[in-house]
Amino acid sequence: MARYRGPKSKISRKFGEPIFGPSKALQNKAYPPGQHGKGRRKKLSEFAVQLAEKQKAKYMYGLLEKQFANVFDKASRKSGITGEILLQLLESRLDNTVYRLGIAPTRRAARQLVLHKHITVNGSIVNIPSYTLRNNEIIAVRERSKSLELIANSLASTATKTFSWLEWNSANYTGKFLNAPVREDIPENIKEQLIVELYSK
Repeated sequence: MARYRGPKSKISRKFGEPIFGPSKALQNKAYPPGQHGKGRRKKLSEFAVQLAEKQKAKYMYGLLEKQFANVFDKASRKSGITGEILLQLLESRLDNTVYRLGIAPTRRAARQLVLHKHITVNGSIVNIPSYTLRNNEIIAVRERSKSLELIANSLASTATKTFSWLEWNSANYTGKFLNAPVREDIPENIKEQLIVELYSK
């Protein structure tokens, strides 16, 4: 499946945030890429601001345009605050949860682990990154995959990170998706209301 494969540092510098994880380029060059990156930036229109917020969320969660639109459509059909539901659906994806549990260092790496059948849900292999987890489902690393260096290194570096909607058992490499997170618990710097306004035009 197609994915953004261009320069990650340029995207991070464009938005001024570590979209794909920690970025040395963002630390060293804290201004937009391009010839005029250091120059005075012109004031963006309302539409441009809304579009930029959607693009940021799309890159952050690793979705293509049509996929993101489908998630938004699903969120808009549910009762409640559309922007919050949108983020809950994005956070409930299997690839994102594998990343949040610390099994992979980035969402892109988490997607690869899922695609290559290293992850199970409730004891069965699931190789669909967009799989939406339900309350109390169990995510685990396959027995034969527990020795993978990528997984071991990631778990070692994220040992102190915890999220209220997830549980992790380091002894047997299993996690539990307790429930969809509330907005206050989602750490991503996304102004979801701008995305709602964009799609409402």
